[in-house]
Amino acid sequence: MDNFSFYNPTRIIFGAGSVPRAGKEAKKIGGKALLVYGKNSIKTNGVYAQLTESLKKNGVEWLEHPGVKPNPALSHVREGVKKAKENGCGFIIAAGGGSVIDESKAIAAGANYEGDVWDFFCGKARISSALPLITVLTIPATGSEMNSGFVVTNEETKQKYSSGSPFSFPKVSILDPETTYSLPKEQTAYGASDAVCHLIEAYFSTKDSDNLVTDNFVHGIVKSVMKSTERIMKDPRDYNARAAMMWSATLALNGLQSLGYKKAEFTNHAIEHSLSAIYDMPHGLGLAVIMPAYFRHYVKKNGPERLYGFGREIFGITQSDPLKGAEETVKALENWLKGLGLKIKLSENGVPEKDFADIAANAMGLVNLWGMTITEKEVLEILKLAK
Repeated sequence: MDNFSFYNPTRIIFGAGSVPRAGKEAKKIGGKALLVYGKNSIKTNGVYAQLTESLKKNGVEWLEHPGVKPNPALSHVREGVKKAKENGCGFIIAAGGGSVIDESKAIAAGANYEGDVWDFFCGKARISSALPLITVLTIPATGSEMNSGFVVTNEETKQKYSSGSPFSFPKVSILDPETTYSLPKEQTAYGASDAVCHLIEAYFSTKDSDNLVTDNFVHGIVKSVMKSTERIMKDPRDYNARAAMMWSATLALNGLQSLGYKKAEFTNHAIEHSLSAIYDMPHGLGLAVIMPAYFRHYVKKNGPERLYGFGREIFGITQSDPLKGAEETVKALENWLKGLGLKIKLSENGVPEKDFADIAANAMGLVNLWGMTITEKEVLEILKLAK
């Protein structure tokens, strides 16, 4: 186990009927809020009504910034920054999924910065302060409600980059599982795929795999995501399954999933960010395509033992030959993803092989920015395994 320092200041309010607590939390911060959300989902699922009524009761003034896309667009972030500055907004309320929360973090940082918010993504500037952020989560997936990272897509350059800082942790995040009852099945599936990928990134890229605590944490949360999602697919109003999935997705990327792992890298995410920047593919779907291919490449490069051990813990696979066990693990993952209704090949999702070289080249911008070790040739090999 490697040395580590762990910090996470986000306070979680979890449970049925918790959305109306947002007003009291907003009142504590004071000032005018910028309310950020997507399209109409928070209005159809009742979150908007509960949230705004709570703000009214607590005397909180707010301005709205709707229209966040599934892959947050830099142009819309810039509009939000301008709106926050011109209207004197003192904090942000994000109501929605990871995309809404990510854009809100970018706006919160940009509102306290004189330059262009994209500077934070391409390494030109570091975040030195940000507006306070409250989140009301409606789509379990990214874990953004309890971490300091965020992702935005530059539509002009086709770059999907991330940023983050200790100033970007939400102050409070409200998680009400009942807000997820109306999620379409495909959205639930995308979230499950994303959460599983968050858990496996450091687990398989670490240079020190003797970490019993974090290994078993990963095993437990992966199984929780998989089992709860399977129950949700059968009964979308299974509260305990919704609750388990919501909390599992939060734990999958709040820092605990990589504690004590040495030199962990987010290979799947670097490749997927390139993929969805070019094709505007749902993030969780892109990861469902990349993960099985990544695992097959992983076995060729690192051997089968760790992947087989993962399969033994997650899927109950037993094999005398670790190589066969590793391949059975990949097939079990593929079957689970397909069982959620996901198309797990690039060709099935309209991505032709002739574009693979461009996707790989685009991915290297983020690979280099993150200081990762994977080569462009390896990225191309993974894409070919996913065709």
